[in-house]
Amino acid sequence: MYGFFRCAACVPAGKVGDISWNLEHILQLAQSAENAGCAVVLFPELSLTSASCGDLYRDRMFLKQTEKAVEQFLQETSTCSAMFIIGAPVEDRNRIYDCSILIQNGVICGIVPKSSRSGDGVFASGAGIEGREITYAGMIVPFGSDLIFETDNGVKIGMEIGDDALSVIPPGAALAIAGANLILSPSAEIDFADQTKKRLNRLSVQSLQSLTARVYVSAGVSESTTDSVCSGHCAVYSMGKQLLNAPRFERGDKIYFTDIDLENINAARIADKFYAAHTEMFSQDHLRRVELNSLTESDGKLLKIDRMPFVPADEQERAERCEEIFNIQCAGLARRMEHTGAKKLVLGISGGLDSTLALLVCVNTMKLLKRSASDVITVTMPGFGTTGRTYDNAVGLCRGLGTELREINISKACLQHFSDIGHDPENRNVVYENTQARERTQILHDIANGVGGLCIGTGDLSEAAMGWCTFNGDHIAMYSVNCDIPKSLIRPIIKWAGRNLKEEVRNILQDIMETPVSPELLPASAGGEIKQKTEDIIGPYEMHDFFLYHFVKYHMAPDKLLFLATKAFGSDYPEEKIKQFLTLFFRRFFSQQFKRSCCQDGPKVGSIALSPRTDWKMPSDACVSEWLSKLEN
Repeated sequence: MYGFFRCAACVPAGKVGDISWNLEHILQLAQSAENAGCAVVLFPELSLTSASCGDLYRDRMFLKQTEKAVEQFLQETSTCSAMFIIGAPVEDRNRIYDCSILIQNGVICGIVPKSSRSGDGVFASGAGIEGREITYAGMIVPFGSDLIFETDNGVKIGMEIGDDALSVIPPGAALAIAGANLILSPSAEIDFADQTKKRLNRLSVQSLQSLTARVYVSAGVSESTTDSVCSGHCAVYSMGKQLLNAPRFERGDKIYFTDIDLENINAARIADKFYAAHTEMFSQDHLRRVELNSLTESDGKLLKIDRMPFVPADEQERAERCEEIFNIQCAGLARRMEHTGAKKLVLGISGGLDSTLALLVCVNTMKLLKRSASDVITVTMPGFGTTGRTYDNAVGLCRGLGTELREINISKACLQHFSDIGHDPENRNVVYENTQARERTQILHDIANGVGGLCIGTGDLSEAAMGWCTFNGDHIAMYSVNCDIPKSLIRPIIKWAGRNLKEEVRNILQDIMETPVSPELLPASAGGEIKQKTEDIIGPYEMHDFFLYHFVKYHMAPDKLLFLATKAFGSDYPEEKIKQFLTLFFRRFFSQQFKRSCCQDGPKVGSIALSPRTDWKMPSDACVSEWLSKLEN
């Protein structure tokens, strides 16, 4: 279903050298994983014998008993659809190899030897073994480090055993370049202080760099503790994102499940220029591809869905993200000022989120350039819909930050314009609204011209995606500082940027963050409250940012996007309402491309951007019908 596959990470409660005991526990976990609808079931390195047998691996009787246990496993799992990966020592040509045995429907699909030497010199290196077949457990099977296992429904498995992951160029990297999207890492890694943190960092980086999902399973506490301890650590990462980090040092049989979206990985690879370049640079002719039966797709119930994918959930990570973005904004604006020789910065202040963040950026930029905040000219332009709350916040913020504040009421100018073009001011249509936006833009540009300054745009990424701006109005500026920041991330950045400001300014910022998003182009209610609330009209920006992230990053199909959005927002909105918002998103995203085709300069701050020069290249007359048809069923 939508390219979701369930994986099981299994740590059996083994006994060192007791093959029968180990097989019994492995089979119990295998059946549990099969019952849970798993596609891939991974056991630790040398799980069938245990990983701490030392010279016992050289014993031919021991090796024969291991092979018989594999035969029994084949018989017991012949009706299972999952792919099982168990670890065992395998002899070939009088050499013993530390191997992963891949089994599906009671058949050995292939045996992959570990490339690095291990086991105190007992095991030979499997590096460079290519094109070989061996007879094992009564079958002639592919054997070597050159194997990729593929299904016809998008799963491509590569193996990276134990210490192989620590190589300068680990096998998983080459396999990923050759198409493997799921790298399985059975291990018997010992645990000591700080080792887990390094391991998780490695998995995160490797999965991100190679655009893969990585499933790591280590041997458990039942291994020999003569000189060290294994922890039974299990972890799963997909393109740098942690999907599973199981408890360590657990006793007894343990099994952990997670769903992985392999379709997203395939989509990310198509869009990634670095991945494409590497596939062209490195030969793949030496690799063998083993065809598997289709693996069962999961229902996605175990997927971890970030409701706000642009906003890190971890507080420290979120603060670091905000700091980095704010610094990018300020650095970009400072360079533009130096290049143009601008004497002033000019921007309109509405008391809303976007202009507030832009103002904080402008003031900090002046600080970087060792100039006064008074070189920032802030203009509040009350109109037909301005409320006392937003006006007071705008004025108070500018005064608190020490900018030059100007106030220009646009009502008379707009009424004169209505008279000039013959528009009835009681007709509060798009002309009524856009006249105000364009009048404000004209004022700001003219002031900037008059003082030798730059008119700073305040519009954000979410507004650009939805086209929620007035063409040749707030849509245009001389430089835009928020252009690649989604609405859902504006509040966290404001909170971070204002953390060290004086209390009265922080209080104003807090009220601004709590104010409903509105262009304030229609008159307020009788009580002076904001009546025109953007999210009441087009839906919550939080949801539109969710749509934007997954559509632009993964080119996700609308029906899959609806499924994920329902999982993320279903507790707050019925599916039909989410579908309504998603339909609106696609309609506006396609129809409003013409506004993005002539957008102003501004700094890119993340992987999702819509500049037609560097990122999103879509014709303005692209038709949305194919996408909407996926939502009509």
